[in-house]
Amino acid sequence: MQDPYPRFLLWVDAVGGFLVCTNDRVELGRAVPGTTVDVPVFGDLSRRHAKIWREDGQYVIEPTEQVSLNGEPIDQPALLTDGAKIVLGSKVEFTFHKSHALSGTARLDFQSRHRTQPSADAILLMAESCVLGPRKENHVVCRDWTQDLVLYRQADDLYCQASGPIEIDDRVHDRRGKLGWNSHVSGSEFAFSLERV
Repeated sequence: MQDPYPRFLLWVDAVGGFLVCTNDRVELGRAVPGTTVDVPVFGDLSRRHAKIWREDGQYVIEPTEQVSLNGEPIDQPALLTDGAKIVLGSKVEFTFHKSHALSGTARLDFQSRHRTQPSADAILLMAESCVLGPRKENHVVCRDWTQDLVLYRQADDLYCQASGPIEIDDRVHDRRGKLGWNSHVSGSEFAFSLERV
């Protein structure tokens, strides 16, 4: 079954924008009109440059074109570990992070000045949940928050859970609520919105 939320933008007030990919396999490539890759990047890349997939809680990168991992060129699938340095082509650089012990979600942070289309500060490879909050191991670090907030998938739906009341699209929920495309969510110390890609 195809995920009803395969990609969306997560805009977190006073923090930044994140391209969220929920499929187990994502493809990275050059941002060109009409592209179907999951992570289109403005840069000197091929249209379909590499794939990353999640399997049994681990992530693997498979090069289609020139890819370096931790400074070494690779020509076959390789395991990604927390802190791995990825270079696509000669200049598009990412750091891979998978540091939250309770979630299979990972994050790709740009180390070069490249950006995705639409523009995002980082890419979240979302498994079952995504944790936002003040701790450094969270998927989205929100330094001014005092508690964590969790986005999670249940069946074909996306939910938000917080420690107190949350307002989703002008309706107040007691700690948990279902999200839709273009939902706006706020609480006593946070606000964020989703945007369909």
